Amino acid sequence: MPPTETERRLYEATARGDGDGQVAAIAGEDLYLAVPQQGQEPLPVYDDPTAGGKCIPVLTRGMLPPWEPQRFFDRVSVEELAQDWPNDKWRLAINPGTPFAAYLSASPAHRAAWLRVRAQVGVRPGGLLVTLPHCLNGMGGAPIAAPLHGPVAQGLACGAPLAVHHSVPWNELGTAFLDYSEDAETLRAQWSVADPVSWQQRFDQLLDGQFVPAETETALRARAAASGGESGGASEGGSPAGAGDGAPPAVPELVDRYEERFRTDGLLPADGRVVSLVALDLAHAVALVRWGLGARLCAPPQAEQAVMRVAARAREVYGSWEEFAAGYALGRALAYDNGWFGPAYAETAHLHRVLTQDPASPWRGLSFD
Repeated sequence: MPPTETERRLYEATARGDGDGQVAAIAGEDLYLAVPQQGQEPLPVYDDPTAGGKCIPVLTRGMLPPWEPQRFFDRVSVEELAQDWPNDKWRLAINPGTPFAAYLSASPAHRAAWLRVRAQVGVRPGGLLVTLPHCLNGMGGAPIAAPLHGPVAQGLACGAPLAVHHSVPWNELGTAFLDYSEDAETLRAQWSVADPVSWQQRFDQLLDGQFVPAETETALRARAAASGGESGGASEGGSPAGAGDGAPPAVPELVDRYEERFRTDGLLPADGRVVSLVALDLAHAVALVRWGLGARLCAPPQAEQAVMRVAARAREVYGSWEEFAAGYALGRALAYDNGWFGPAYAETAHLHRVLTQDPASPWRGLSFD
């Protein structure tokens, strides 16, 4: 079974001997090139008996191998390969040694054709839901963790919005989220994380909901408690409902505006209200785990335990994927749109619709409790 549409298109083009189709299958996709280790050559050139000569191997996303502590991959595009190709006689080996292998000649004329197809196809867009099959083998036949059910899958589903945003598989704890360099840079630049200790500290903060606006979160919890608790555990943990003396804080006017718009746009039911913003931090916590794996700041067993903790925390705060979805949407809108109802709001609404309406979404097919 091809793990993603990319491998399916590549396989079909190869089976019918369609060289242009092979290029079209990968032209808009990220390809993965092994990062050289100390003492290794910059490019992993090898002699391939199938190709009958020297090749530079790359992998499509669905064929990345299982996580290994000292084996990294960075993304490269067909455009970059065409522009920087080192030897006209070498060939590009895509997924060599797998059922989804293809070998492309790389003469100047062939590389010019790569660029033409790349310009026609464009870059793979964001906002796509990608699910890996459960039984998946990477390079060499080693199994890759791609859960579709159970507590690890539930935890990964909490991070599905960021996976859809980047059009990467939502149900993967593996070699990379984006790639080794990008994962490490994201942690450093956006989260001030550069080592396992700071990674753990930031994860614990996200799990505790420390990055959502505290006053707004308290007001939402108090409102939910006053209405009898709209979720299975909206008043447990985190900011206590009605904390402090006197009347509970009022929900900010901007929250009312967003909730009204959510009802109009179908992100909330006609009488729906958001019970908590914590979903935003929980989604980022899952992403932090996946970035940490990619940057080799944690290992798969630790990552699995972490995402299961995210799933458990989500159940303490919310009673359903619908409540989680609304909480994430409001948290994201407040953080990135701030009342403009502009592109960030449109993207938030798109992510919500993909994950709540697509039959293949984990928020549709995966149990919340």
